[in-house]
Amino acid sequence: METDNVDTATLGTGCFWCTEAIFQRLKGVVKVVSGYSGGEQPNPTYEEVCNGTTGYAEVCQVLYDPNVLSFDELLKVFWETHDPTTLNRQGNDVGPQYRSVIFYHNAQQKEKADNYKKELNASGAWPNPVVTTIEPYKNFYSAENYHQNYYNNNPRQMYCQYVIKPKLEKFEKVFKDKMK
Repeated sequence: METDNVDTATLGTGCFWCTEAIFQRLKGVVKVVSGYSGGEQPNPTYEEVCNGTTGYAEVCQVLYDPNVLSFDELLKVFWETHDPTTLNRQGNDVGPQYRSVIFYHNAQQKEKADNYKKELNASGAWPNPVVTTIEPYKNFYSAENYHQNYYNNNPRQMYCQYVIKPKLEKFEKVFKDKMK
């Protein structure tokens, strides 16, 4: 795959382990890095982010080839693989670090994210309003090494079996034409 034409999306759908496992499987994705975005303190640790007071969200930076996978297609996967109507919560993960968030890198990403969110709310696709925040990208810090490629490295771990695996199975059925 050509890597000289790579774009970046920074997306949070709750726990970055789930987000990473999903986006890694898409055709056109070059690399997915789990990390933290949106806070002020440089180089936050997982423990600091988990306390919910840093302003950071658990996110994935998705590096992708826009000739293979468009930002619109990334947004479709983003919206359909988590519940964007729960404020600061995804399943049992609770706190602002688990917020549904798109950190846009340019005006086009912001416009597309805003439009998609408005369309979702107008369509009634969800019984409650979409609360996903759309925030300007200002920083990204890679999570500790043990968080990277988590599902692939720990498929038998209980969280992977009971939370990530069912999400992946559903995702693979819905997006089978977009899989690597």
